[in-house]
Amino acid sequence: MTTTSGGQAGHPIADREIVISRAIGAPRELVFEAFTQVRHLSRWWGPEGFTTTTRSFEFQAGGIWDFVMHGPDGTDYQEWITWREIVPPERIAMLHGEFRDDPNAFESVLTFEPAGEQTRITMRTVFPTKELRAEAVEKYHAIEGGEQTLRNLAAYVAELTPKGAED
Repeated sequence: MTTTSGGQAGHPIADREIVISRAIGAPRELVFEAFTQVRHLSRWWGPEGFTTTTRSFEFQAGGIWDFVMHGPDGTDYQEWITWREIVPPERIAMLHGEFRDDPNAFESVLTFEPAGEQTRITMRTVFPTKELRAEAVEKYHAIEGGEQTLRNLAAYVAELTPKGAED
């Protein structure tokens, strides 16, 4: 199950925030690991129909992931993530833009919470301005894309688990 919101009413960043959450039928260590190794990320990252080509990947605080997302229509999207904080297997904070020092980059914090035999992953993204959030939602379908990305993660992790369970 996926839950999505535009942020919490009355919260000072609500008009700049997107929150997407999903329960995934796997232990949080495995779900977290899917974010730590490029061999995993290349198998599930991005919305449906997208593929990813990594140019460089260094998963550590201050490290970067420089990659291209290839859309199903043939459009290439240059992407750049700087890992800001990594707390295995609980939390990842990152800055995501089109290039190093992108002034329009947005911050995302992913939390991985155990929920019985499942993991609740929550992706909280804050844009620099409400206009950039609106553009991401309207032009790039950020909410649907985020939901599809977590669905792709759930399907991929299900392939790695003996039970193959997924919510």
